[in-house]
Amino acid sequence: MKSIQSYKYLIHFNKNSYAEINSYLADNLPTKIFVLVDENSHEHCYPVFIQQVETKSDIEILEIESGEENKNIQTCINLWNVLTELGADRNSLIINLGGGVITDMGGFVASTFKRGIRFINIPTTLLSMVDASAGGKTGVDLGVLKNQVGMFSNPEMVLIDSQYLTTISSREMRSGMAEVIKYGLTYDARLWDRSKNFTGFIADEIDSLIYRSIEIKNEVVLKDPKEYGLRKVLNYGHTLGHAIESYFLESKNKENLTHGEAIAIGMITEAFISYKLFNFPKNILEEIKKHIITIFGKTVIEKEEFSPIMELLIHDKKNTNGDVNFVLLTNLENYKFNCKVSKELIVESLDYYLS
Repeated sequence: MKSIQSYKYLIHFNKNSYAEINSYLADNLPTKIFVLVDENSHEHCYPVFIQQVETKSDIEILEIESGEENKNIQTCINLWNVLTELGADRNSLIINLGGGVITDMGGFVASTFKRGIRFINIPTTLLSMVDASAGGKTGVDLGVLKNQVGMFSNPEMVLIDSQYLTTISSREMRSGMAEVIKYGLTYDARLWDRSKNFTGFIADEIDSLIYRSIEIKNEVVLKDPKEYGLRKVLNYGHTLGHAIESYFLESKNKENLTHGEAIAIGMITEAFISYKLFNFPKNILEEIKKHIITIFGKTVIEKEEFSPIMELLIHDKKNTNGDVNFVLLTNLENYKFNCKVSKELIVESLDYYLS
């Protein structure tokens, strides 16, 4: 597959990825290479990665605990301290090998250490491949509030190797499909149709879905790097979805949702709101609900939990002047930004999801 040109860096695919990183390492000669992993990517992905890499630089492994609950400033402080203890300098390189937590936080750690050192992202989950590979967003959570602290900072390159997907669970594969569906609903109806026929890990099929998803995201972020206009379309399903994800993260009696599971709920509820406000076609709304619930099942949300979820909406980073801003649809591939939605309609949308 042909490499994709993003803003000041390239996204490389499969076998070509390793030729590109080896050429980069030979040309740039980092004083030291730090590979950031969690326990899962350390065990399952690092052995594959290290067999392909050729470098004269020393390599150190930085391992953190997996999970969204560890994507915070304290983990960053720990990593900055370890980098200092291990002698990282301005010519060091961080390679982020893992899912979205690793690439988001690793990019942020690299971009702020000594006012910025270079980093390369190697996403190893479907979600991180289709969502975190383009756009230059880095960051961490503030408590349970998603991505409240961060910055735009571009990697040296991104490597996509779909063989890493054989190391993740079916639940993580489904999580990534939520973002593929989002691209289909908002930007490419043909991708939406293809997602309905997705049957699991078939190399050519998944490679094609990943490639098209990255093409779409890259096209959007090149036109609007800092999210002043078009890039807001990438937030479809994320306004209510992030609030639900945060609520489950902070609730002691709830199992955490994956990002994709929460966004899947957000896409159904926000499609319903689109139907009520902008006459989004009812038959497509019902098709979205049926297809998403077929993939993800239905998450139990009690009526008394609506209120704390609504309170978390207030902290969404897309809000302005205290207003909660939604991205809504008028049809497939047609959308509106900065839509204001009443609390009553948000509650009605949650009832629709649960019905």
